[in-house]
Amino acid sequence: MKVVTFTVRATLAQSERWKRAADAEGFASAGAWLAEAADAYLKVRARAGRPLPLGWHVGRFPVLLEGGEAVTLPGFVSPPFGAFRGTAEGRGYRACRRYSLVYLPERRIIATLRSYGQCKALASEMAPVMIRGDPGGIVERHRREAV
Repeated sequence: MKVVTFTVRATLAQSERWKRAADAEGFASAGAWLAEAADAYLKVRARAGRPLPLGWHVGRFPVLLEGGEAVTLPGFVSPPFGAFRGTAEGRGYRACRRYSLVYLPERRIIATLRSYGQCKALASEMAPVMIRGDPGGIVERHRREAV
């Protein structure tokens, strides 16, 4: 098992509470308890139907445009998704007011929406569904809501 280390900043009062909770539940350290607490939080959030926001950064990625043309465009990336200003016809001019969400493994455009925020929301909702392989009606619902 690969282990990753995190540094967590806390107040003295938080530190004392976390250590007491870790001891009470039989954990060897507050860090081990925090890891379990974070996983439990994520499971509760997923059951409540609140998808996790994805971490986006500026980057370039390949896209298949209309007509099968493959280009590399600048935009925002959060694997397995990318978003760029423009449509299936290509990058839009500054006032285009359209953003396209791209599924990076296939380099295909999933949807073209009115804002980058809508692309991010769709990607967050689709991420767990794409893992299972069945996006269903999520894209159509987001397209209807984007109007």
